[in-house]
Amino acid sequence: MTDEETERFAELIVGFGANVQPGQIVAIGTEPGKERLTRALAAAAYRAGAKFVDVSSFDVHVKRARVQYADEDSLDFVPPWYGERILALGELRAARIGLSGPVAPGLLDDLDPGRVGRDHLPFVPETGQVVNERTTNWTIAPCPTQSWAELVRPGLEPREAMERLWGDLRHVCRLDEDDPVAAWRERIDVLVEAARRLSERRFDAVRFEGPGTDLTVGLLPSSRWLAASFTTVEGIEHFPNIPSEETFTTPDPTRVDGVVRATKPLALPGTIIRGLEVEFRAGRAVRIEAETGADALRAMCERDEGAARLGEVALVDRDGRIGPLDTVFYDTLLDENAASHIALGRAYEMAVDDDADKSRANLSAIHVDFMIGGPQVQVTGLTAAGDPVPVLRDGTWAL
Repeated sequence: MTDEETERFAELIVGFGANVQPGQIVAIGTEPGKERLTRALAAAAYRAGAKFVDVSSFDVHVKRARVQYADEDSLDFVPPWYGERILALGELRAARIGLSGPVAPGLLDDLDPGRVGRDHLPFVPETGQVVNERTTNWTIAPCPTQSWAELVRPGLEPREAMERLWGDLRHVCRLDEDDPVAAWRERIDVLVEAARRLSERRFDAVRFEGPGTDLTVGLLPSSRWLAASFTTVEGIEHFPNIPSEETFTTPDPTRVDGVVRATKPLALPGTIIRGLEVEFRAGRAVRIEAETGADALRAMCERDEGAARLGEVALVDRDGRIGPLDTVFYDTLLDENAASHIALGRAYEMAVDDDADKSRANLSAIHVDFMIGGPQVQVTGLTAAGDPVPVLRDGTWAL
């Protein structure tokens, strides 16, 4: 990634993704190893008129030290100022930018997965509150790193692996277009229209059927499907994920039944869960199995009452740019936009219209997405009368 490409990417993230406004505080969440893009983002933000750029860097090696040596009872402790900072950013109507992509994949794999699952940082529940209150304009974008490149392309020489990763990111972020913003707006129009059609149907539930999967996810009566484009309470349009290929809504956390098998690995900070299979009864995950990393997810699901229940269901068609690459990126931002997915934990209350239904939404302190879709997984909407309506067939919209 040349300096020119880095600057162009930063301008897309700041100007289009987060849509930073003159006079705003801009908070950047990053990690060691991502300094080049972080600094380009800071420069782009100041060029956009930012009042102040506040950089917060999370080091997964420090997380490893905590998991390895800290007292067991302290692993779920989070200093109060972590959450207070997020809430303050909301009160100040700040912009927020996060950089995804692993910098030390597998760093925690040799540690007790139960202890790993107790420490949820860098996620803090106040982030979900600020998102639902729509007080910040925000976005998340991928940042290429050498270790990430070698994880995705293990058979290549390090330099070639990095070039391939950046080539993939350039493509899925539409930076290979003469006008990336115009290309994104064209795709967003498609996603927003799909969300409109889904909302119009007012399905009672959505069913996923495929190899190892037969899962029915109940929806709330006023669940509304959203996609790509968000607006703050003060009217600032922004695009939370670059790239984004999904439409999503808030399910009924008490009405999820069946078995689901993940179609891609789930990457958590420092650990990777492979071969995940989850069984739900009456909304609750009652069985969590995996080839590797199951104990880490089980520990996360013990965090609170809602941690073992769903907070999101999202649909992804095959016309996006990520799925056709047929690549596991080991990064939730990319992998969740390659395939339909569900999330354990915190719900998006903004995807529910009625206040009575909002009170039923999952308010867990965690939010963990995992991918369950693909060409072999068929998605069907169920009406209140139980009638099936094809939604996704072979990855194509059937509505």
